[in-house]
Amino acid sequence: MNSVIGTIKSLLLYLCCIALVHADDLIRVQLDMKDGVFTPATIVVPAGRKIKITVRNTGNSAAEFESVSLRKEKVLAPGAQSFIVIAPLRAGQYAFFDDFHLHMPQGVIVAQ
Repeated sequence: MNSVIGTIKSLLLYLCCIALVHADDLIRVQLDMKDGVFTPATIVVPAGRKIKITVRNTGNSAAEFESVSLRKEKVLAPGAQSFIVIAPLRAGQYAFFDDFHLHMPQGVIVAQ
């Protein structure tokens, strides 16, 4: 019985270590939106890695991060902050825009 419990404990410890290692694989990026302007406008990330983009609206009006190719959108009130998690991307370019400021230039995520 003790050997079974010991084996289970070892297995749980192993699984926890794997989870911690994979948590470090997450690429973290900060994106500011201010009245239709993205900073940075180009985000370069490694292909094949999960991405967490923390989005802040530092502008005076509502903003909406939207990407048709990534199938992501996030509406932010002025002063609000949130995040978007993106599954690992193939190498390429993925446009995004502020749906509330369509007259402003788009941004792009470049996966290399």
